Amino acid sequence: MLSIAKGLLDAEAKAAEQERKDYMAQNCPPLEVSGSLADLQELCKKLQAKIDVVDEERYDLAAKVTKSDKEIDDLKIKVQDLKGKFKKPVLRKVRMSADQMLQALLGSKHKVSLDLRANLKQVKKEAKEEVSVADVGDWRKNIEDKAGMDGRKKMFEAEA
Repeated sequence: MLSIAKGLLDAEAKAAEQERKDYMAQNCPPLEVSGSLADLQELCKKLQAKIDVVDEERYDLAAKVTKSDKEIDDLKIKVQDLKGKFKKPVLRKVRMSADQMLQALLGSKHKVSLDLRANLKQVKKEAKEEVSVADVGDWRKNIEDKAGMDGRKKMFEAEA
């Protein structure tokens, strides 16, 4: 299979090369270069005229292609708009409890109750320990003693 494919590719390459040669022979005559400067200038002018004609054709074709591409895009958008048009239905409010919703989703076979309060644990309230005011006063008093330079002296003296 690979050899057949290789043969086909070679044949296509040869055919393309032959087409190119035929086109060049038909549209581009062989150069006749003579020694005089005037003849060379005349030849350049002819070649420039041919280049201008080919450039104009290329520009016209490119403009046609871009115009047709825009038309194709517009038509695609119109087709999508025509396919995609539909009326949105008006939604109604439905009042339904959680149990009814589950029953509608799961069917009548499954009976699930969403009584959330039944699953909660009972917590007994315990008496909170009251923090004594005397403890609070101690640390404030301690800070007031250490405030200022005298307090700092006491801290260093106490450590030493």
